[in-house]
Amino acid sequence: MGSLERSKKKTQIWKKAVIHFSLCFVMGFFTGFAPAGKASLFSNFETTASTTSKSQIPPQTFENSTYTPNSLVDKALVTSQGQAPAPSESREAEPENRSLSETEEEVTPRGLVIVVTPVMTKDRYKNVLLRRMANTLRLVPPPLLWIVVEKHSEADVNSSSTMLRKTGLMYRRIVFKENFTSSESELDHQRNLALRHIEHHKLSGIVHFAGLNNIYDLEFFDEIRDIEVFGTWPMALLSANRKRVIVEGPVCESSQVLGWHLRKINNETETKPPVHISSFAFNSSILWDPERWGRPSSVEGTKQDSIKYVKQVVLEDDTKLKGLPAQDCSKVMLWRLNFPTRTRFST
Repeated sequence: MGSLERSKKKTQIWKKAVIHFSLCFVMGFFTGFAPAGKASLFSNFETTASTTSKSQIPPQTFENSTYTPNSLVDKALVTSQGQAPAPSESREAEPENRSLSETEEEVTPRGLVIVVTPVMTKDRYKNVLLRRMANTLRLVPPPLLWIVVEKHSEADVNSSSTMLRKTGLMYRRIVFKENFTSSESELDHQRNLALRHIEHHKLSGIVHFAGLNNIYDLEFFDEIRDIEVFGTWPMALLSANRKRVIVEGPVCESSQVLGWHLRKINNETETKPPVHISSFAFNSSILWDPERWGRPSSVEGTKQDSIKYVKQVVLEDDTKLKGLPAQDCSKVMLWRLNFPTRTRFST
């Protein structure tokens, strides 16, 4: 009996050990495969979820929240990608395009102003005055062409050219080698050189002769851009050694010229009042296209003395002259300062 009970106890212990080992083996087996099975389970779940969300949300071609319609950007994208992204909110793009077109329509091109400045050879202040004129013209909105005419000199060629280049202005420098005994002859020669240059290159604009002694209101240049044929205005003459101001120029109603302010009246010798060279401007096309303004195509002496021709045309018919400024022709926008020939120093 004792041996039988012992054998039964051993059999039960063996069975328990086998069952316990089997359970541990099965648990270890599934535990070893649990991480791989869990990752694949979650990955399959995420793939399914993303597929479901993508099927519910329509695809987007561009980041619509940050896209701004721009023709240059769109053109670059067309070149690099083959097609440009379409803006998501076309209703919002329409007002922007509309405002851009309205702005472009409001911008009107300005006419070219051609400023001719003769530089006298014997003017001892010419370098200072030339710089002052350059600083004034730099404040004028473009387009503006500055034509500087002066006698060729080895001493001044480098300084003048360097100064003109540093101004940032569009300029042309014309030099000559002739000698003159009088200042008036030299000035007329310089003006004729400038007018021939304008005629030869057919520079289309409003020509104004600006002396180095001139002082300007910047509004003056805006006014002369509107000249169609000829324009004129009053000019104040200032003297450094005299306490008075003399005004020369037109007397007009609105922009119609009725008469002239004159320093000297000589009805016996002059039928037409003299007009100061800086008191008028004209359309440059009259130099190479005179028939457009009712002038004969060939006038004797025109090529040799263009400035004389222009003065004659200006004084021929007052109806072609437009007084400036149009709102108030008596307003002075140009002053001419006459410097003393000798400087006195107090001891």
